[in-house]
Amino acid sequence: MPDPVARDAAEEESAFSHPAVAPDVSVAYGEHPDHVVDFYAPRGGEDGAPLVVVLHGGAWRAPYDRQHVTPFADYLARRGLAVASVEYRRGREIPQQGGAGPVAGRWPDTFDDVAAAMDALPDLAREALPQADPRRIVVTGHSAGGHLALWAAARHVLPAGSRWRLPAPPALRGVVALAPIADFARAVELDVCGGAVSQLLGGEDEFEARSAHADPAALLPTGIATVIVQGREDIVVPAAVAEAFVDAAAKAGETVGLTLLEEVGHFALIDPAADACAVVAEEIAQLAW
Repeated sequence: MPDPVARDAAEEESAFSHPAVAPDVSVAYGEHPDHVVDFYAPRGGEDGAPLVVVLHGGAWRAPYDRQHVTPFADYLARRGLAVASVEYRRGREIPQQGGAGPVAGRWPDTFDDVAAAMDALPDLAREALPQADPRRIVVTGHSAGGHLALWAAARHVLPAGSRWRLPAPPALRGVVALAPIADFARAVELDVCGGAVSQLLGGEDEFEARSAHADPAALLPTGIATVIVQGREDIVVPAAVAEAFVDAAAKAGETVGLTLLEEVGHFALIDPAADACAVVAEEIAQLAW
């Protein structure tokens, strides 16, 4: 059996080895420099292509932006899908006092941005990418982006009075979450990404109150078709986190699909050179078409 740490390092190296792929057009959805959506047209020139919204990962931390998923976005576009890759505000570059790395996320800015981008996307796509059909939207995201994808599909079940609550379910074909940080309690137990969940919510004092507005496992059922694709050998966001979310959904009376990939870790899911990425694209296509 391969060493898990060595596997993770090899997968990460492969996923990050691809040259960045420039979008066909970039559009602002707000005033901040991070309020940007990159659009990729379906490479076959198809009209009426489903629109896949990509939310990148990186533990909601500033050093990780959408550039590392440009090859993944291009991969989906080469399979006949229209793609919108969303940037959003992440944590500060400067660590917290006594911290070892950049802070994860900004409250409430990270959630403000994802909500604003999702609300703006149908109109932005109609103007910027006429090949896309904004009536057929699938949201996908990797790792922390997988969390945001699940959250974006659950805004109609946010607590009453939440600034991000929608009056009705969002018009989505579904969600395909890739190794998502989907259950905050389990992620904290496993210290996923070095305390990133607690940092995202503003620390332990805010954890309980803010989790009710941010934890996908607390926002069930959604009524939105949801699939999780997860590497069984993932040591970054272990499969136990996805399994906890699936269990929470079942207790809420909802079925969430879980595709567990053998001999796969964290990064292969967004690596166009990996077989796992083809599985991801197929799961997206099944919902999109």
